Amino acid sequence: MKALIIGVGGQDGSYLAELLLNKNYNVTGTSRNVEYNKFDNLKILDIFNDIELISLDIKNQKSIEKTLQEQKPDEIYNLSGQTSVGASFEDRIETYESIFLGTLNILEAIKKINQNIKFFNAGSGEIFGGNNENISNEISVISPMSPYGAAKASSLYLVDSYRKSFNIFCSTGITFNHESPLRPEHFVTKKIVKTAFDISSGTKEKLSLGNINIKRDWGWAPEYVSAMHLILQQDISDNFIISTGKVTSLKNFIDITFSFFNLDYKDFLEIDPNFIRKTDIEINGGNPNKIYNEIGWKSNFEIEDIVNEMCKNIQN
Repeated sequence: MKALIIGVGGQDGSYLAELLLNKNYNVTGTSRNVEYNKFDNLKILDIFNDIELISLDIKNQKSIEKTLQEQKPDEIYNLSGQTSVGASFEDRIETYESIFLGTLNILEAIKKINQNIKFFNAGSGEIFGGNNENISNEISVISPMSPYGAAKASSLYLVDSYRKSFNIFCSTGITFNHESPLRPEHFVTKKIVKTAFDISSGTKEKLSLGNINIKRDWGWAPEYVSAMHLILQQDISDNFIISTGKVTSLKNFIDITFSFFNLDYKDFLEIDPNFIRKTDIEINGGNPNKIYNEIGWKSNFEIEDIVNEMCKNIQN
């Protein structure tokens, strides 16, 4: 089997590449510009030399068509695009183009080059932001509260359309928050872990955050990429929520992290109004019953496991 991972250098792309290599896949990974990407995550996982790396601009359909003709993948995983909710408010056009237009171009290329390719679209629980449901499922009202959520919602509808109209095997995995040591530092979870570690090492810094009462459904990224792979092994394509089904407050995440380093977060926390967004989702969780009942996947990592693994890793 041959897989094309679009956006292989990120957290999910790197773990997915590792998983597929262990399953004896031939893996090709893409980045917008291979020459300028250090692929640190692939090097951390010691798989950098096991993957063919190519440059690909998903906003250029001709480039995607050429890639499909040359690589001839059996499966495509699209994990690319702008990934930060916060950044999407500042760079709205890039967010929409990299997520929606990129998805459209890939689907069009599949339709033109080889309709037997199986396609995985990385969705997001952010699409449910304003639906007033604490725990959403696949038929919950879609009501995004950010440009990022809106772009992900649009790509979900797009994938649905191609599945129904052209009989293409294309599935969306609606992933809720998932973490790992590979998380970039601009994500709040990695910021918390790094700040707590730095303080425990003797720095005098503070942890500056916005609303710490928000609640999220946090999972473990290596488990979530397993769900992505399983979704493409089914006979019928569909939408599946990938989540733990449990929500935890950001305050609790902070407490667990600082406790790991024998610290009291209250001594170091500063609430910065600049980090508070009017459209912050108070509670956002996912119901994973469908993927468990139909595919057999479930998350096993608890929030304490996730935090402890991230904290232990940063000490090394």
